[in-house]
Amino acid sequence: MKLQTILKRLQKLHPKEIDLSLGRVFRLCKKLGNPQNNLDCISVVGTNGKFSTIQVMKSILDESNINYNIYTSPHLKRINERFVYNNKEINDEDLAKLLNKIEKINNGDEITFFEILTVAFFYGAKNFNKNINLIEAGLFHRFDATNVLEKNLVTIITAIGLDHLDWLPKNERTIDRIIFEKTSSILNSKIIVSQQENNEILNKIKKAINGNKSEKIIFKDHYNYVKSENNFIYYEDNKGTLKLEYPNILGDFQLANIFNAICTLRNIKKLKISDQNIIKGIKKINITGRLQEISSGKFKNLSKKNKILVDGSHNILGAKMLSKYLSSLNCNIHMILGMMKNKDHKEYVNIFKNKLASLTTVDIPNQKNSINRYDLKKKINNFDLKINTEKTVQDAIRSLKLNKDDLVVITGSLYLVGEVLKSN
Repeated sequence: MKLQTILKRLQKLHPKEIDLSLGRVFRLCKKLGNPQNNLDCISVVGTNGKFSTIQVMKSILDESNINYNIYTSPHLKRINERFVYNNKEINDEDLAKLLNKIEKINNGDEITFFEILTVAFFYGAKNFNKNINLIEAGLFHRFDATNVLEKNLVTIITAIGLDHLDWLPKNERTIDRIIFEKTSSILNSKIIVSQQENNEILNKIKKAINGNKSEKIIFKDHYNYVKSENNFIYYEDNKGTLKLEYPNILGDFQLANIFNAICTLRNIKKLKISDQNIIKGIKKINITGRLQEISSGKFKNLSKKNKILVDGSHNILGAKMLSKYLSSLNCNIHMILGMMKNKDHKEYVNIFKNKLASLTTVDIPNQKNSINRYDLKKKINNFDLKINTEKTVQDAIRSLKLNKDDLVVITGSLYLVGEVLKSN
């Protein structure tokens, strides 16, 4: 209860949930002795795949017996997920102590919730300053609270696509502006550029980072992979070739994130990660909330004979990746959809045209910025399919007329997925 009380106080320190600027973060970091300046960091920026890339690095680092700290957002089930120190998620008591100290030093100054959490992470990480730090950038990057580092080891640019357009000027809601926001303030170290949706975006990223003095390691130019017919994948970069068993994931789109991670860790000499560490590490990948099967619990009990998947895709790029995976299946697909207000609802759903047997909109609990199920239905009602509404995911599953081998996929928001996993 103590932790929840502190969190409620921190949420009241700024009238806005998001306020894109860095002055407040720099000010509080300075009060704390700039803890972020003495950390070895890997920064992960992009639209999709940031969390997955970090989880792959985590798995390889575990196999290599290398200590790490991780900062990600948003959390799915509880806020402690955002704070990993020395390979372990922080407990309630330690997180309460950390946040209480930061709150006192901040002394009531205006700062957003995400900003003060970010500063708190850096301050906590100084107690484990020999560890590698994996830092996920939040909204864009240029004015994101994580963008206060003086130096880092590597910046990974994951897949970039259209998202969070409501934070851009109306006449600049383009992929070019998003690439600028993501890449214009990348530090001079090394840059890993991931596989992109198409060559046009990849070339735009290359052009955007051309003036950055970092060593650039770019998908297809400097590293690549091929799938073989015998369930192996061959990865190649300037360090040599790796023969890898296909990892325990759903969806080939996750391969790009896996090879981001491998390429990054192979290009940090001080880590001394062996090929065997990588080969064993990717067998143990666990990516929560991204094409994750619900194999037990109360949601599974509602439909024991059918596979239920949750996927946190919430933008057009994510929808395309999910749709590509669903297209590979030979079954009826029933989608349960909940989304935030600021998404392109119509275009998101249009990606799944002619792929769904049913579509049910639901509310996302505990999210004031989500779109309610009725408004979501109105937004997408010209979709060539009868759309149903139910208040909860449980109600939606119960309402479905499922045949043997039918698939249920719950998607549209990480917040919806988090609520499902939490209540399951």
